[in-house]
Amino acid sequence: MKLVGASPTAEISNKVRALTAAGHSVINLGEGELDFATPEAICEAGIAAIRDGDTKYTAVAGTAELKAAIQRKFARENSLSYEPSEIIAGAGAKQLIFNALLATLASGDEVIVPAPYWVSYPDMIRLAGGEPVIVQCSAAESWKLTPAALSAALTPQTKWVILNSPNNPTGAVYSNAEMKALTDVLLGHDGVLIMADDIYEHVRFEGEFATPAAIEPALKARVLTVNGLSKGYSMTGWRLGYAAGPAWLIEAMQVLQSQSTSNPSSISQRAAIAALDGGIGFMADWIETLRQRRDIVLAALGKIDGLHADTPEGAFYVFADCSKLLGTARPDGRVISSDLEFASYLLETAHVGVVHGSAFGAPGHVRIAYAVDTETLRTACDRIVDACAKLHGRNAA
Repeated sequence: MKLVGASPTAEISNKVRALTAAGHSVINLGEGELDFATPEAICEAGIAAIRDGDTKYTAVAGTAELKAAIQRKFARENSLSYEPSEIIAGAGAKQLIFNALLATLASGDEVIVPAPYWVSYPDMIRLAGGEPVIVQCSAAESWKLTPAALSAALTPQTKWVILNSPNNPTGAVYSNAEMKALTDVLLGHDGVLIMADDIYEHVRFEGEFATPAAIEPALKARVLTVNGLSKGYSMTGWRLGYAAGPAWLIEAMQVLQSQSTSNPSSISQRAAIAALDGGIGFMADWIETLRQRRDIVLAALGKIDGLHADTPEGAFYVFADCSKLLGTARPDGRVISSDLEFASYLLETAHVGVVHGSAFGAPGHVRIAYAVDTETLRTACDRIVDACAKLHGRNAA
């Protein structure tokens, strides 16, 4: 445990809770969780599972009925075909990513992680005994991994490449052509596994959705496609994720799961079937609300001299460059010298929680999650604008 630390996003949430308990009005824009209620039909399926007595152990990798629903989802939405032996469900996509790494990595194995990255990837890799190889992506390249950068990072020790689209924290979405350019590189590296973290698949404002196994069928036997219900269905607390990939890898993950958590919740599995088979007709309204919230954040940033962000294409985050605010002084005279100190200033002074970019491998930035009530978001943005106007050492808005 000395190799890693607690999740930075969880730490921000803990600080927000502590300030709230102390009587402060704190708004948390640091947590990646939609404020929308889980759709009613999904909830009713979970309630029915309880009433039907479906509260016992299931098969470790999920029930046959859930696997069939996952098969239908992949065929319908991604044109991908999987056998039941190639599918596993777990207690969230996070668990499945960790299980895949723990089941496959040995000392000296490398995992290519494009940055900015989800905060847990590097620590998961280290816990599994591997070595994260961070490949920095830039705003000039829309925060996307380029074929040249990928090719340069690949070595004989590369075990995995992790691809996350739509991306957390930047909201970047890879087009079919951009994903195909990456898979073309990987075709020439037979021993490399590809992890497609597709958890934000349905949360897109513009652009198509591209997943590696569908873009390049010749790679399907080396791709683990990870998805879940948390983001697209507002089901974070249900803890239900799923993954599909080669049978040998799924079997290894199942062995590991059998010795750790065993099956995901039987109740959540029933709800997941209703979610996957029920369609995403509700998503259009959610996307429109999220678009409005995204634009509220971008408009607020436009009022601040020193904060800037490009318009994200997906997920529910704005990744803002705060580097021009570093070196400025707080009203109490303390100098802000890092993105962490800027995030701390917003939390302590404006009582708004955001996550510093260094946690995502991109110093000089902050991630603003806007999946909160719209009026609450407006209040948070007003507080951020006001707090930044009080900084000394440059021309504030």
